[in-house]
Amino acid sequence: MAEELLDWCRDGKAIRRSQHAAGTPLIETIVPRTVGEEVVVGPLVDANGPCGILGLVAAEGQSLGEEGTELAQALLEPFSVALENDHRVREMEAMRAAAEAEKQSLLTKLGRREVTDGMVGADSGLREVMERVDLVARSDLPVLLLGETGTGKEVIARLIHTRSPRASGPFLRVNCGAIPMELVDSHLFGHEKGAFTGAVETRQGWFERANGGTLLLDEIGELPPAAQVRLLRILQDGWLERVGGNKPIHVDVRVVAATHRDLAAMVSDGGFRADLWYRIAVFPIFIPPLRDRTQDIPALARHFAGRAAARFVLPPAMPTPEDIQLLCSYSWPGNIRELGAVIDRAAILGDGRRLEVATALGVSTAHATTPSVPVASKPPVAGLPAEILPLDAVVKRHIETALAACRGRIEGPRGAAALLKINPHTLRARMRKMGVDWARFRLEE
Repeated sequence: MAEELLDWCRDGKAIRRSQHAAGTPLIETIVPRTVGEEVVVGPLVDANGPCGILGLVAAEGQSLGEEGTELAQALLEPFSVALENDHRVREMEAMRAAAEAEKQSLLTKLGRREVTDGMVGADSGLREVMERVDLVARSDLPVLLLGETGTGKEVIARLIHTRSPRASGPFLRVNCGAIPMELVDSHLFGHEKGAFTGAVETRQGWFERANGGTLLLDEIGELPPAAQVRLLRILQDGWLERVGGNKPIHVDVRVVAATHRDLAAMVSDGGFRADLWYRIAVFPIFIPPLRDRTQDIPALARHFAGRAAARFVLPPAMPTPEDIQLLCSYSWPGNIRELGAVIDRAAILGDGRRLEVATALGVSTAHATTPSVPVASKPPVAGLPAEILPLDAVVKRHIETALAACRGRIEGPRGAAALLKINPHTLRARMRKMGVDWARFRLEE
């Protein structure tokens, strides 16, 4: 009977059961006699297959006749379209609700009510970043966010979205490095039913779901070569094909890519397509690490302390000057994400009475509370040089030595960044901060 039912759906013909004649086994299966003696039923079919049944039931003592069958046949197509549209609307509402939930989750983590709330550091350490965001937000250009893990690339991407004409559309984030390699195409571009084992239904990919909005491709450097080719086509003309499909689908999506890797070096080494690099790097924005914007640490610490008090239902406790000194002296390899975790830990350890920053950082409490002794009052230690240079001066001299050895070259396998084992963008940021002029080393080549 199941096969007969499918054949009837494929045939697309309305059938009638009369009050004066017995119906076929098929119609008796679809509509029991308790529903009515005189009925007409027809299959509703959309692009994915059978999706419902249209039924007309005559009032008691009335007859539908051939006119009822013709009417049902005429209504099959418009009702199929209406049902498919309703399904798509519900699917879009579900995706919108999921995106809103993700947004609210992020806002809760950041301790904000709206994405447009003032960003800590916007007028200091992130001033250049915010200027570039304002420049590019109103356009539809692809944006490439560069920066170490934990520097806030997703926050900047959301800011670009909310300041763009697409603000009312969806904002979706996909971590390219977290998708199994064999499922990358399916997740990004969607798949048709039966395209591979386990594809029990047609599924929209991230690009279709972000249609009319912004898609953040986090860790884009992790994309395999085959997916890079398909991504390039979307960036070029906005068309994609689902896995197992042969019908091109047009999408209107703004792409914001993000990575902590050196894509330029990956292009040189053949690990990333040069043509895709040129497409996504139209407008790069480098987000400096926290150690290069220590002026923002006091405000960030207070922000995270307020957020921790609200999250853990504790009395608000703000960092002391000693806490700020400890925080500013730390290198923050995990950047802002690590700072937030440290403040959360300090708030829990302090139980609302204070922030246990020293313990949260793993610094000895006794050492942390010992008053610092001025360097000039300490007696000289035997075996040490009389003059100890400031750390910044030592770092600057080391960078200049590396630049001289590399003849002013920063990027690439023979560049100073590779020699120092540091990201080229981070190296440039430090050079700007310390006033290192790489051009003079170029002249010596």
